[in-house]
Amino acid sequence: MSTGVRRRMGVEERRQQLIGVALELFSQRSPDDVSIDEIASAAGISRPLVYHYFPGKLSLYEAALKRAAEDLAGRFAEPHEGSLGARLLRVMRRFFDFVEGHGPGFAALMRGGPAVGSSATNALIDSVRQAAYGQILAHLDVAEAPPRLDLVLRSWISLVESTALIWLDGRRVPRAELELQLVHDLAALVAVSAAQDDEMALLLRTMVKDEPADGPFAELVGRLISLAP
Repeated sequence: MSTGVRRRMGVEERRQQLIGVALELFSQRSPDDVSIDEIASAAGISRPLVYHYFPGKLSLYEAALKRAAEDLAGRFAEPHEGSLGARLLRVMRRFFDFVEGHGPGFAALMRGGPAVGSSATNALIDSVRQAAYGQILAHLDVAEAPPRLDLVLRSWISLVESTALIWLDGRRVPRAELELQLVHDLAALVAVSAAQDDEMALLLRTMVKDEPADGPFAELVGRLISLAP
């Protein structure tokens, strides 16, 4: 039978609880609109106790962003099974799962929010981009990107970020169509570069060699061919 005595949390356990509560609130509304009082109420503690664990809202905000960044970076990890197009599509689906579930928090992470300009926030954003960059290179079986591929991948990662932010403002394009379009965008960027560079042309052939007839890359080729006069 329960005695009704509430277990006291340890310091780190309480910190993690507050980070989780803050992240949930930041996922629902802009961090600028979330007060320490709301965070304290949602956590079931007093406002002064929040300040016992975090010096202020900015430090709690940055801790919440760190957890969000780690979660988002992990979404780019994908087993090397199946065609490249199918793998990338699964990655985009997980990425948009995060975007859709953490809209305001995602926007704050990418745009800086109340911590805009802070080195800590910028480092978090860069860590997500670098995780995406490294994962895509691994799927391409490339140890170090040559200059043209480096440009293509960094341009595509920026495109994915900006597309997600624009989509959140109204969601006027069906999400599944957008996920597929972004996979097609990467193939298109590589194809344009391949037209000017033999090394990129070889990479493009590698990307599509095991693509099934119903895969994302094959679908793009079929659609482009149907547009020809």
